[in-house]
Parts: sequence; structure tokens; C-alpha cells
Amino acid sequence: MQLGVRAHDFNPCPLPQLIEKLGRHGFPAIQLALHKSFPESVPALSALSPGSASYYGNAFRQAGIQIAVLGCYVNIIDPDPARRAQALHDFSTHLRLARDFGASLVGTETGSTSRGYTPDNFTEEAFQQVVASVKQMTAEAERFGVTVGIEAGINHPLYTAQLTRRLLDEVSSHNLQVIFDAANLMTPENYLDQDRIVAEALELLGDRIAVLHLKDFTIIDGRLHIVPAGQGLLNFTPLLHYMKYKRPHIHGLLESTPEEHMQESARLLRRIYSEL
Repeated sequence: MQLGVRAHDFNPCPLPQLIEKLGRHGFPAIQLALHKSFPESVPALSALSPGSASYYGNAFRQAGIQIAVLGCYVNIIDPDPARRAQALHDFSTHLRLARDFGASLVGTETGSTSRGYTPDNFTEEAFQQVVASVKQMTAEAERFGVTVGIEAGINHPLYTAQLTRRLLDEVSSHNLQVIFDAANLMTPENYLDQDRIVAEALELLGDRIAVLHLKDFTIIDGRLHIVPAGQGLLNFTPLLHYMKYKRPHIHGLLESTPEEHMQESARLLRRIYSEL
């Protein structure tokens, strides 16, 4: 099982200590958002250079750790044209430097048409803004021979597997792949129907899924809360079955799992995987 972790879910620490922790936990892969894991060394995305990318990329490579996702989670549909242009520029920088990092996939969500949640995210206009930005991003990815990983989220314009499939069809580039996070599709209203939702998503998205995020959720007082994998209500069996039998060796990355819970979550997922 190719089980990794989002690097900035570890408590902040220097690079050698992070690599030691990854080895101790048995994680061969990470999602790396450099400015989140090392904010003092990389205070802003504009600070990235081929040299900094190679420095970190070589360190992880020599330790046998793959950067499965290079994280650049920006608002690709920001209503302010200048901020949106900057977001797309930052994403393009990550695409250009991905090979220096030793990564092939740069990941993001779709963002929001305003600051925070708004029902305007659910409009056709918002979806078409996503299409326009993603077409620009994938054209850039094709130039550098890397891949855009897009992740759906329940309050975003891309909030169902069906819309994700539609985006794949409208952009029509195999340099666009999916980061699939089942918990991101859950709500207090639909979570009891999660097995059908997940089955439909895996069928619709199929081999366009590049990476899975593995986190959990619970419902308290009618509101959804994210919790470490194994401590909530998500049924991981269909996800791990997909990983084991449909897409052997695909990366599954723990997300939103604090360092003190990582070993417990990893142990649970590995046990379920081994028993399938």
C-alpha cells in the first residue's frame, strides 16, 4: 500500500527532522506545499526558484520519499482579476518547477467566487470560470510535461463527481487528473448515502484519479467536522479496495491528520487494506 501524508500535517520542523519522521512512520510519499512546511525558508510563493526546488527535491529523493503532489492551493476563480492572475501565475510557477522538485503533479482546489463560502459557487457561471482557468493551467502543464491535479470540495464550484467528470470532458486534456477526496463530497444531508456517492465517483472518474486523499469526518449537532482517518463515519473499504485492485500502487495520502494521530490512522488503513 502506497500510503503517504500531507507534509504540513506534521508539527513544524527542519527538513532533516521531517525526513526522519517520514521514515519512522513508514510514509514513502508526501503532498508538499513548501511555504506551509517551511514558512521561514520559503515565506512566499514568489520566493521559489529552480535552486530551492532542487534543494528540497533532492533531499526527499535521496531519502526515498516521493513528492506525489506538489501543493499549490490557490483561488483560481478569484473575483478580483489581479488576485486571480497572481494565483494562476503562482500555479504556473509550480508547474515550471515541478520537475526540479521531482514531482509530476501539481494540485489545487477550484476556490471560490468570493472570500469564503457563497451560493454563487454553485452557478453555471462559476463552473465556466473554473473551466477557463483550468484550460489555461493545463495548457501550461502540457508545455512542461507535467499534470494538473484538481480536487473537488463541497462548497466549491466543483462539488460533485458529476461536475468533476464534466470538467474533464470540457477541458479534454490528459494533463488534467483528479485528486479524489471522498470526505470532501460529504454533507450532513448526504453522508448516509456515502457508499453510493463514492461508488459513482470511482466509476465516473475511473483512471483519471491520480491520487486519493484519506481523511475522515463526523457529524456533530448537524454540522460536519473533519477528523483523522478512522475516527469518524467514512467507510474506507471501497476506497482501499479501489486502491488495491483497480489501481495498484496508486498513492493514498493522509490529510488533516495531526502528527499525534498519524500512526493510529496509518495502522488502521493498512489493516483494512491487508484484509481485503
